[in-house]
Amino acid sequence: MAGIPTTLSLIFLSIFITTINSILPAAGSSNATSGRPLSSTEMGLKKEKLSHFRIYWHDVASGPNPTAVRIAQAPSTNKSATLFGAMVMIDDPLTEGPKLSSKLVGRAQGFYASAAQNDVAYIVVMNFAFSTGKYNGSSISIFGRNPVLSDVREMPIIGGSGIFRFARGYVQFHTVNYNIKTGDATNEYNIYVFHY
Repeated sequence: MAGIPTTLSLIFLSIFITTINSILPAAGSSNATSGRPLSSTEMGLKKEKLSHFRIYWHDVASGPNPTAVRIAQAPSTNKSATLFGAMVMIDDPLTEGPKLSSKLVGRAQGFYASAAQNDVAYIVVMNFAFSTGKYNGSSISIFGRNPVLSDVREMPIIGGSGIFRFARGYVQFHTVNYNIKTGDATNEYNIYVFHY
Protein backbone atom coordinates (compact mmCIF):
# COMPACT_ATOMS: atom_id res chain seq x y z
CA MET A 1 0.00 0.00 0.00
CA ALA A 2 2.90 2.39 0.69
CA GLY A 3 3.90 2.21 -2.99
CA ILE A 4 0.57 3.57 -4.29
CA PRO A 5 1.20 7.28 -3.52
CA THR A 6 4.67 7.03 -5.05
CA THR A 7 3.26 5.27 -8.12
CA LEU A 8 0.51 7.90 -8.53
CA SER A 9 3.07 10.70 -8.16
CA LEU A 10 5.24 9.10 -10.84
CA ILE A 11 2.23 8.73 -13.16
CA PHE A 12 1.33 12.44 -12.73
CA LEU A 13 4.96 13.47 -13.27
CA SER A 14 5.18 11.32 -16.40
CA ILE A 15 1.95 12.79 -17.83
CA PHE A 16 3.16 16.33 -17.03
CA ILE A 17 6.55 15.82 -18.73
CA THR A 18 4.97 14.15 -21.77
CA THR A 19 2.48 17.03 -22.11
CA ILE A 20 5.20 19.69 -21.84
CA ASN A 21 7.40 17.88 -24.37
CA SER A 22 4.52 17.67 -26.84
CA ILE A 23 3.75 21.39 -26.49
CA LEU A 24 7.25 22.87 -26.57
CA PRO A 25 9.35 22.35 -29.69
CA ALA A 26 12.82 20.93 -29.22
CA ALA A 27 15.58 23.52 -29.29
CA GLY A 28 16.93 23.88 -32.81
CA SER A 29 14.02 22.02 -34.44
CA SER A 30 12.40 23.42 -37.56
CA ASN A 31 9.13 23.82 -35.62
CA ALA A 32 10.80 26.44 -33.40
CA THR A 33 11.25 28.84 -36.33
CA SER A 34 8.52 27.92 -38.81
CA GLY A 35 5.73 29.93 -37.20
CA ARG A 36 4.21 33.03 -38.71
CA PRO A 37 2.64 36.08 -37.11
CA LEU A 38 -1.15 36.06 -36.96
CA SER A 39 -3.50 38.96 -36.55
CA SER A 40 -6.42 38.78 -34.16
CA THR A 41 -8.82 39.34 -37.08
CA GLU A 42 -7.39 36.28 -38.87
CA MET A 43 -8.25 34.29 -35.76
CA GLY A 44 -11.78 35.70 -35.71
CA LEU A 45 -11.12 37.52 -32.43
CA LYS A 46 -13.08 40.63 -31.60
CA LYS A 47 -12.23 43.30 -29.07
CA GLU A 48 -10.95 42.01 -25.74
CA LYS A 49 -13.34 42.54 -22.84
CA LEU A 50 -13.27 42.14 -19.07
CA SER A 51 -16.01 40.02 -17.48
CA HIS A 52 -16.82 39.61 -13.80
CA PHE A 53 -19.10 36.96 -12.34
CA ARG A 54 -19.57 35.13 -9.06
CA ILE A 55 -19.99 31.40 -8.48
CA TYR A 56 -19.81 29.02 -5.52
CA TRP A 57 -17.40 26.08 -5.32
CA HIS A 58 -18.43 23.08 -3.19
CA ASP A 59 -15.67 20.73 -2.00
CA VAL A 60 -17.50 17.65 -0.69
CA ALA A 61 -15.21 15.25 1.18
CA SER A 62 -17.94 13.34 3.03
CA GLY A 63 -20.85 11.06 2.21
CA PRO A 64 -21.28 8.22 -0.27
CA ASN A 65 -20.27 10.28 -3.32
CA PRO A 66 -17.46 12.69 -2.36
CA THR A 67 -16.28 15.18 -4.99
CA ALA A 68 -12.87 15.60 -3.32
CA VAL A 69 -10.77 12.49 -2.64
CA ARG A 70 -7.21 12.12 -1.38
CA ILE A 71 -5.26 10.22 -4.03
CA ALA A 72 -1.70 10.43 -2.70
CA GLN A 73 0.36 11.41 0.30
CA ALA A 74 3.91 11.26 1.62
CA PRO A 75 4.82 8.76 4.36
CA SER A 76 5.09 11.70 6.79
CA THR A 77 1.83 13.46 5.79
CA ASN A 78 -0.29 12.26 8.73
CA LYS A 79 2.40 13.45 11.18
CA SER A 80 2.42 16.94 9.64
CA ALA A 81 0.29 19.72 11.17
CA THR A 82 -0.27 21.06 7.64
CA LEU A 83 -0.80 17.65 5.96
CA PHE A 84 2.25 18.47 3.83
CA GLY A 85 2.42 16.14 0.84
CA ALA A 86 -1.28 15.23 0.60
CA MET A 87 -2.85 15.44 -2.88
CA VAL A 88 -6.62 15.66 -3.45
CA MET A 89 -8.39 15.14 -6.80
CA ILE A 90 -11.58 17.17 -7.28
CA ASP A 91 -14.71 17.19 -9.42
CA ASP A 92 -16.53 19.84 -7.39
CA PRO A 93 -19.92 21.37 -8.24
CA LEU A 94 -20.02 25.06 -9.18
CA THR A 95 -23.36 26.71 -8.39
CA GLU A 96 -25.08 30.08 -8.76
CA GLY A 97 -25.77 30.40 -5.04
CA PRO A 98 -24.05 29.40 -1.79
CA LYS A 99 -26.22 26.31 -1.17
CA LEU A 100 -25.19 23.03 -2.79
CA SER A 101 -28.81 22.72 -3.97
CA SER A 102 -28.47 25.98 -5.99
CA LYS A 103 -28.50 25.83 -9.80
CA LEU A 104 -25.46 23.90 -11.09
CA VAL A 105 -23.44 25.97 -13.61
CA GLY A 106 -20.40 23.72 -14.03
CA ARG A 107 -17.67 21.69 -12.34
CA ALA A 108 -14.27 22.52 -10.87
CA GLN A 109 -12.01 19.69 -12.03
CA GLY A 110 -8.37 19.23 -11.10
CA PHE A 111 -6.36 18.76 -7.93
CA TYR A 112 -4.82 20.52 -4.97
CA ALA A 113 -1.89 19.49 -2.81
CA SER A 114 -0.54 20.65 0.52
CA ALA A 115 2.66 22.42 -0.48
CA ALA A 116 3.78 24.16 2.72
CA GLN A 117 5.44 22.70 5.80
CA ASN A 118 4.85 25.64 8.14
CA ASP A 119 1.41 26.97 7.14
CA VAL A 120 -1.74 25.59 5.53
CA ALA A 121 -1.29 26.39 1.85
CA TYR A 122 -2.18 24.39 -1.23
CA ILE A 123 -0.95 24.44 -4.79
CA VAL A 124 -4.14 24.39 -6.89
CA VAL A 125 -4.53 23.25 -10.50
CA MET A 126 -8.12 23.25 -11.77
CA ASN A 127 -10.44 24.04 -14.62
CA PHE A 128 -13.83 25.64 -14.13
CA ALA A 129 -15.79 23.76 -16.82
CA PHE A 130 -19.09 25.55 -17.44
CA SER A 131 -22.20 23.65 -18.50
CA THR A 132 -25.00 26.23 -18.72
CA GLY A 133 -25.85 29.61 -20.20
CA LYS A 134 -23.60 31.62 -22.49
CA TYR A 135 -20.46 29.96 -21.04
CA ASN A 136 -21.69 26.40 -21.74
CA GLY A 137 -18.81 24.31 -23.12
CA SER A 138 -16.17 26.88 -22.13
CA SER A 139 -13.62 26.63 -19.35
CA ILE A 140 -11.22 28.74 -17.30
CA SER A 141 -7.86 27.34 -16.16
CA ILE A 142 -6.63 28.34 -12.70
CA PHE A 143 -3.18 27.64 -11.27
CA GLY A 144 -1.89 29.13 -8.05
CA ARG A 145 -1.34 29.13 -4.30
CA ASN A 146 -4.21 28.96 -1.82
CA PRO A 147 -3.20 30.10 1.70
CA VAL A 148 -6.26 28.49 3.27
CA LEU A 149 -6.34 30.41 6.55
CA SER A 150 -6.37 33.85 4.87
CA ASP A 151 -9.81 35.43 4.62
CA VAL A 152 -9.59 36.50 0.97
CA ARG A 153 -7.29 34.61 -1.39
CA GLU A 154 -6.34 35.20 -5.01
CA MET A 155 -5.11 32.93 -7.81
CA PRO A 156 -4.34 33.69 -11.47
CA ILE A 157 -6.33 32.59 -14.48
CA ILE A 158 -3.76 31.22 -16.90
CA GLY A 159 -5.96 30.36 -19.88
CA GLY A 160 -9.22 28.91 -21.04
CA SER A 161 -11.23 27.40 -23.86
CA GLY A 162 -14.33 28.26 -25.89
CA ILE A 163 -15.45 31.80 -25.06
CA PHE A 164 -12.43 32.00 -22.77
CA ARG A 165 -9.72 31.27 -25.37
CA PHE A 166 -6.68 33.45 -24.62
CA ALA A 167 -8.15 34.17 -21.17
CA ARG A 168 -6.15 35.93 -18.48
CA GLY A 169 -7.14 37.40 -15.16
CA TYR A 170 -7.62 36.28 -11.60
CA VAL A 171 -10.08 34.79 -9.13
CA GLN A 172 -10.63 36.19 -5.66
CA PHE A 173 -12.30 33.87 -3.21
CA HIS A 174 -13.16 33.31 0.42
CA THR A 175 -14.64 30.50 2.47
CA VAL A 176 -18.37 30.82 3.08
CA ASN A 177 -18.76 27.58 5.04
CA TYR A 178 -16.41 24.91 6.37
CA ASN A 179 -17.45 21.85 8.37
CA ILE A 180 -14.48 20.74 10.49
CA LYS A 181 -16.05 17.30 11.15
CA THR A 182 -16.71 16.37 7.51
CA GLY A 183 -14.10 18.48 5.71
CA ASP A 184 -16.81 19.85 3.39
CA ALA A 185 -16.27 23.45 2.28
CA THR A 186 -18.02 26.12 0.22
CA ASN A 187 -16.06 29.02 -1.28
CA GLU A 188 -17.41 32.10 -3.04
CA TYR A 189 -15.38 32.84 -6.19
CA ASN A 190 -15.33 36.25 -7.86
CA ILE A 191 -13.92 35.80 -11.33
CA TYR A 192 -12.29 38.69 -13.23
CA VAL A 193 -11.32 37.53 -16.71
CA PHE A 194 -10.12 39.23 -19.90
CA HIS A 195 -11.31 37.34 -22.98
CA TYR A 196 -12.50 37.90 -26.56
